[in-house]
Amino acid sequence: MANFLLGRVNSYPMRSILVLFILFSMTHVALAGSVPVSKRPSDSAPFLLIADEVIYDQDLETITASGKVEVSSDGRVLKADTVSYNQRDGIVTASGNVSVTEPTGEVAFAEYLQLDDRLKTGFIETVNMLMTDDSKLAANGARRYEDERTEMSKAVFSPCKACAEDPDRPLLWQVKAVKVIHRRDTREIEYRDATLEFFGVPVFYLPFFRHPDPTVDRASGFLAPKFGNDSELGVSVEVPYFFNIAPDRDFTFSPMITGKEGLVLKGEYRQLTETGKHRLRGSGTYTDKRDNNGEKTSGEEFRGAIDGTGLYRLEDNWRWGWNLAAASDDTYLSRYNISDEDTLTSNLFIDKVDGTRFSSASSYAFQGLKAEDDSDLTPFVAPMLDYSFLSDPVGDWGRFNFNASAVSLYRTGGTDTRRATIGSRWESPHIGPLGDIYTFIGSLRSDLYWSNDVIDESGGSSDTDNNVEVRLIPTLALDWRYPWIRQGEGYHHVIEPIVQAIYTPEDLNDSDIPNEDSISFEFDDSNLFSLNRFPGYDRVESGTRLNMGLKTAIYGDNGGQASFTVGQVYRFEDESPFPYKTGLDDDLSDIVAQITLSPAPWLDVSNRVRIDIDDRSLDRNEVYLALGPQDFRLVGSYLRLEEEDPFLDIEPREEVYGAVRAKINDNWAINAFGRRDLAGDGRTIKTGGGVHYTDECISFFLSVDRDNTRDRDAKPTTSINFRVVLKHLG
Repeated sequence: MANFLLGRVNSYPMRSILVLFILFSMTHVALAGSVPVSKRPSDSAPFLLIADEVIYDQDLETITASGKVEVSSDGRVLKADTVSYNQRDGIVTASGNVSVTEPTGEVAFAEYLQLDDRLKTGFIETVNMLMTDDSKLAANGARRYEDERTEMSKAVFSPCKACAEDPDRPLLWQVKAVKVIHRRDTREIEYRDATLEFFGVPVFYLPFFRHPDPTVDRASGFLAPKFGNDSELGVSVEVPYFFNIAPDRDFTFSPMITGKEGLVLKGEYRQLTETGKHRLRGSGTYTDKRDNNGEKTSGEEFRGAIDGTGLYRLEDNWRWGWNLAAASDDTYLSRYNISDEDTLTSNLFIDKVDGTRFSSASSYAFQGLKAEDDSDLTPFVAPMLDYSFLSDPVGDWGRFNFNASAVSLYRTGGTDTRRATIGSRWESPHIGPLGDIYTFIGSLRSDLYWSNDVIDESGGSSDTDNNVEVRLIPTLALDWRYPWIRQGEGYHHVIEPIVQAIYTPEDLNDSDIPNEDSISFEFDDSNLFSLNRFPGYDRVESGTRLNMGLKTAIYGDNGGQASFTVGQVYRFEDESPFPYKTGLDDDLSDIVAQITLSPAPWLDVSNRVRIDIDDRSLDRNEVYLALGPQDFRLVGSYLRLEEEDPFLDIEPREEVYGAVRAKINDNWAINAFGRRDLAGDGRTIKTGGGVHYTDECISFFLSVDRDNTRDRDAKPTTSINFRVVLKHLG
């Protein structure tokens, strides 16, 4: 490589690869030495040439390379059997197994091409282009222009793979066009006189359309339409259009045309900010008025809904956010198959978590959608304030926590309530000589209530317009546990008996204190060992009682486990603060138990029961089962619930639910579900199923659902929904 034979033709063959660095300037070329040449028409950055043999013709000012030739320039790589370069006109000609790799990763294959010395502009014969996601674009010929544009004639585009068993079989789908323009600067592919084919059969013609090339993650344009048929709405089609407003925000406009209810407009706006994100979604229609039986009445009305969320970071571990949900009427969401929610919640909040300290302030507004909901009795909560602090351990004295809370509830009719609470709890654990663990617990809480028009739990109303109540709640408790642990081969076993002795003074639940947050109550294994089983502040579990139970669990070294919990509560006083049929209304409570089996990832079984202490009947029975691997999963549940509280109008309930999802292969998946009411007339509540197909170029979804519930003008319906997504086309 040290010397060249200078003459009319210089050649330099080598058995190994010859590497030549060719540095262009405005007036000369250096080729492993100083070789004077004529001025060429354009500037260029250096390019790298690798070949088995290079021939330089000084008279013609051409360089010809052959044998595994590779030319690199500005991130582009040209490979071919033979490459020649004419220094006079700056043309690179390549033939034989030609490929050009773009900086973005696209590869063009051809048998012959002519390009400029920057490999950017020129002509390519019979080109086959492999995109970054393995999509293919083929054409009879292509011309590359200076503005990062490639025009192809008689071209075909498809992301589908050829059939491995029969490569000549037509592709699942492809787009044929008289002319295709690939704009690399805007990363778009345009089609002129295009035809969409499925399995080689033309099904749709468009004189012009375009879509992003595979290097684009998101761009404005139409998304795949959704087709449906609903027994109440009729045939429907939803055609979304996606607006890529900026890298940090977008908007999707989704008009839905229905056969029976006209046009329903839908939209969703999303945005990322420097400190967080938010989303706002809404829908609406102007349609005929209907009565509670779904029959049309005179006139028209607007029906719609809006919902959104926002979450943002602040300094010093603070954050704030909001949730918005509202509907024009009770049945809009269910009638138009948007949601099955029966209560809409909006709130505004700010909070901070700083180690063991938590602070928050929030407000809430609710919209009840059930027929029995009364907006005059629905509270507006503002503000709700909470603060808690957990101390570090103080030597052998244990640790304490402090908490404070305040809330105001307002109604247009009914009870208005203001509550302020402050309290502290101390815990001091110790280990006994036998390895048992006993913990002393003491707490003191003070509540201040100011309320108007209190409705007590018997349904009566207070005579006091401005009722002020103060109460002090001291609690003393001793928690004793004796864990036994056995280490076996491949597992370890834990048995832990637990006894809690608790004292709280009686007569703390005055009827003049409104019950806002402790209405819903359920006695089960999750609160068996709670010192106060009421879920909120307004009601207090008082008296002297014992919580007694046993926990046992086996943990396998391979991750499998099984656990069992059983226990009950004994109350020394006859009077109970809990309502009738809750399992805690007698001196000896019902027995609660729970068993969980999860020996392997393909099996999860749990059963939760509450056994009546008098007749040993199951007042509550909950069973859950998940069986099979992720590719074929069966899920089932059973619930039986006896009447618990006549004041809350909780009716007996018994139902069963089942679902299956199966991945047939890499492309096909199916699912089905059903929920059936076993009480009363034993009717089916809801059933449905679907099939999903996806591969490298198409996604297909079909679902069928039957909802047998009725709520005023929202009647039982059967819905069929269908959607096909062609990759890159929507």
